[in-house]
Amino acid sequence: MNDFSAADSVPWHVSAFRLEGGASDDVEVVRQLRELRARILFDRGRRPDFRRADGGYHDDQDLDFGAWHFIGRREAGGPPLGYVRLSTPEKGALFQTRAYLGAERYEEVLRECGFGTAETFEHSRLVVEHQARKLGLGVYLNAFAVAAARHLGAKAMIGTSGTADGQDRFHERFGFRAVPGTRRYVDQYTEDVLIMLYRSAFPAGEYAELVERLEDVFPAVTVSARQAGLGRAERAVAERGGPTVTRSRMSALAARGVRQDGGHPCWQPELFDLGREQDRVRVQDLLDAGEVREVLDTIEDQLVELVTSREPRLRSSPREVERAVADQLGGTDPQEYGTWVWYPWSGRLVHLLPREEFRLVRTDRNRGRIDRAQQRRLLGRRVGIVGLSVGSSAALTFAMEGIGGAFKLADFDCLSVSNLNRLRAGVHHLSLNKCVLAARQMLKIDPWLDIEIHPGGLTGDTMEEFFTGGRGAIDLLVEECDTPYVKLAAREHARALRVPVVMDANDRGLLDVERFDLEPDRPLLHGLLGDTTSADLVDLTPAQMTEVILTMVDRERLSPELTASIAEIGRTLSSWPQLASGVALGGALTADAARRILLNLPRPSGRFYTDLELLTAGDRSTVA
Repeated sequence: MNDFSAADSVPWHVSAFRLEGGASDDVEVVRQLRELRARILFDRGRRPDFRRADGGYHDDQDLDFGAWHFIGRREAGGPPLGYVRLSTPEKGALFQTRAYLGAERYEEVLRECGFGTAETFEHSRLVVEHQARKLGLGVYLNAFAVAAARHLGAKAMIGTSGTADGQDRFHERFGFRAVPGTRRYVDQYTEDVLIMLYRSAFPAGEYAELVERLEDVFPAVTVSARQAGLGRAERAVAERGGPTVTRSRMSALAARGVRQDGGHPCWQPELFDLGREQDRVRVQDLLDAGEVREVLDTIEDQLVELVTSREPRLRSSPREVERAVADQLGGTDPQEYGTWVWYPWSGRLVHLLPREEFRLVRTDRNRGRIDRAQQRRLLGRRVGIVGLSVGSSAALTFAMEGIGGAFKLADFDCLSVSNLNRLRAGVHHLSLNKCVLAARQMLKIDPWLDIEIHPGGLTGDTMEEFFTGGRGAIDLLVEECDTPYVKLAAREHARALRVPVVMDANDRGLLDVERFDLEPDRPLLHGLLGDTTSADLVDLTPAQMTEVILTMVDRERLSPELTASIAEIGRTLSSWPQLASGVALGGALTADAARRILLNLPRPSGRFYTDLELLTAGDRSTVA
C-alpha cells in the first residue's frame, strides 16, 4: 500500500518519498514541491518574499535533495493539501537551524542537550492549504515526520518554528521544547522565530500514541518521486461526459419547498458526490421519479461560514471572504462541491460541505470549551446507549456536541402517545421504533455519524454483539433502560470489558458514574445490590421489579413527589412519572460526564445530584 489513512475521523492519505537529486523526474518534482510550499507560505501576501516579480512562487533550497518529503491529500490521487520535510544528518550542513544559529552556536546547542550532529534530524516547511486547515492534517503530517525520524534512528529532532499563529505551541504538544535565547524576528517570515528540539527517547507529547502507530506504518507509505504525483488533479465538467443533474430542476424543487414525511421505515441517509458519475445517475433518477420532495442548497452560505470560522478576521472584509471562498472551491463547480445528502424518509435532498469541513463549522461554537484536537478525539469514539426514552435526550445531546462519531442504540419499544411528554418527536412518528427515531434525528444533525441500531433491545443473546461486535467495540455506555436484569447484565459486561458507564435517574438530577475503565473491581451500582447478579433478576414479578429499582436508585434519596407516586403506580398512575425538563437535564448531565471521561479529564465514580429545587431555592440566589 502506498497511501495511508487513519481511522474514519482522520481521512488523510499520506505519501512519503526521498529525493536524491540525479534523475530528471526529481528535478520536476522539486520544482512542484517548491511552488506548492511557496504559494502556501505566501499566504495571500502575508509573506511577500515567497513571490517572484513575475507572479510565480519560489522557495528554492538545496536541502530538498536528500530529504524525505511527505504529501498529505484528502484521498489517493487527489490534489496535495499539505506538506512537511524531514532532513537527515547527511545534509546537516544545510539545515535551516544551522543557518539560523550559525554553525558554532548550532553545534553548541546540540552538545548542551546531549546530542551530536550525526544523530540529529531536522523537520521543516510544515504547510497546509487554507481549505484543509483546522481539520487535523497539520497534526497528521507532523506526526508522520516525527514517526519517520524515530524509525530512521534519530536521537533528536530540531527545527525552526514561527510564533505568530501559535506554531510553537503546536510543536510543544508533540514534545518539542523551545531552546532558550533563540527567538528573534525574521523578515522573510514577517514574525518571530525560535528553535525547538525534541528528544526521540521521550513520548511525543499528547500525540505519542499516534506517532508510535505511524512509526510502524512509515515504510508502507514510501513511494518514488514519480509515483508521488504532485500535479493538481483537476476535474473538467465539460470533458467528463455522462448525465448532469440540472440546476433548473434543483432550483425549482428548492423553491417549491414541499415538506412531507414519506413514512419510510429506513433511517440511514444516502450520500452523493456529484463529481462521480454513478452518484449523478442516482440523484437524477431520484429527481425523475419524484422521490425528492424538497431540495435545500445553502452551500454558498456554508462556504462563507467555513472560511470565517477558520479565519475570523476575514469577517470585516467581504472582499477577502469572497477570495477565500474561491480558494476553497479551487475551481470546482459549487454544485459539485461537498456532499448531497438524501433523507429517504422525508424526501429531502440537502447540499452540505465535505464531512471534515462540515464538522469544523458545525462544532465551531464549541471552541473555548472543546478545542479542535479534543473534538477530533471525541469524534473518534464509539458510544453505546441503552434505553431511548430518557436516553434519547442523551443521544441527541451527544450528537449536537460531537461526543462520539459512532453509536450503538438499543431499545425494543416503539413511540406511543404517552411518550410525547418527554421525547422530542411528533405525532407522525407514533409506532416508530425509538432506535430508528433517535438515529434519524442524530443523522439530521450529522449525516456522517456511524450508527448501528438494535431495535430488539438489549438481551442476553445480543449483549456481546452490542458491546464488542458490529463495526467496533464501544468506549462508553449510557444506560437508561427500565429492566433490572438488563441494567445489571450491562454493567457486568461493562466491568469485564473495562467500559465506563453513566446513567441519569430522572429524579432530582441524579447522575451516576461508574469508572470501570479505571476501577475494574468496582462493585456494580456502587454495591447497592450487594452480591446480586443479573441471573438473580430474571422473571421478577412487578412488585419485585419495583423493589429492585428502588434499591438501585437509593429510595432514601428520592424526591418527595416520586416517593408519593410509587404506591400509586398501577392504581391511579400508569407508570413512573417523568417530565421533559428532567429528561433534558439528564441529557446534559450524561453528556458532560461522558465528554470528560472520553477526554481523560477528571470525572470520578459516584452519585451526584443537580437538584434544581434545592439549587434554585430563594436562599441560594446570588443577588439581593
